[in-house]
Amino acid sequence: MLLAIDVGNTNLVLALGDRTGQSGDDTGGRGGSCHSIVARYRIETRAMTDPQGSEAVIRAALGEMAGKVDDAIIASVVPDVTGPVVAAMTAITGSAPLIVGTDDVDLGIAVNIDVPSQAGADRLVNAVGAMAHYDVPAILLDFGTATTLDLVGEDGGYEGGIIAPGVALSIEALERAAAQLPRLELRAFDVDLPVLGKNTVAAMESGVFWGYVGMIEGLLQRLREEHAAGNTDGQQLPAIATGGLAGLFAAHLSGITAVDPDLTVRGLFEIYTRNR
Repeated sequence: MLLAIDVGNTNLVLALGDRTGQSGDDTGGRGGSCHSIVARYRIETRAMTDPQGSEAVIRAALGEMAGKVDDAIIASVVPDVTGPVVAAMTAITGSAPLIVGTDDVDLGIAVNIDVPSQAGADRLVNAVGAMAHYDVPAILLDFGTATTLDLVGEDGGYEGGIIAPGVALSIEALERAAAQLPRLELRAFDVDLPVLGKNTVAAMESGVFWGYVGMIEGLLQRLREEHAAGNTDGQQLPAIATGGLAGLFAAHLSGITAVDPDLTVRGLFEIYTRNR
């Protein structure tokens, strides 16, 4: 089995992929990789401290499935963690994993930004997943430690994007900067949450929830308008939401056309298929 690993600033997302023997997907898109997701795992990034410790943590998370993993592909945005995870997977599988961003791994897409090496591995992987499973051009909205909006072009190329603080970072910054404010729990807020807070916690929840919704909707609108100005097809860009926090906000955003929590994993499977 293949293990796809997305190393983020907060968590590692691991997905076991089983070869199905045929190309296809369950998104209604084009299809591509012939791997299907059979299990998902999540590990805190801070647990990846050294090769031996990382191997132990990954084996514990996988349980009996660890013995069935024979190859791996890794996308990482945390350089200090990449090495230990690569060493751990080499020990588990007996061979070196594919690493997104290295010269010998072909993504199959163009990276049309000023300095291509600055594009985060996870954002490029999302673009690959979108090209294979959805109609493009499209906007990819990833809710993670940071919130990113990226544009995938008509040919599947990565055209650039937007990086904003994630909602959890915004809450932490508010707590650190204002001594008298309480710690706010990040939870699924009700769609009828009053805008006007009648106490400190309610006021903070309104600011976090409605402020975040307003920021995303505003950025989506501006990005769509900017794209429309240079195109004459008259079609509104679809927006695909992914990431660990997508479920908290996507349902409250009118501009979201699809939610795919496995978009990054789908992209990793595509890249693996292309290179192996």
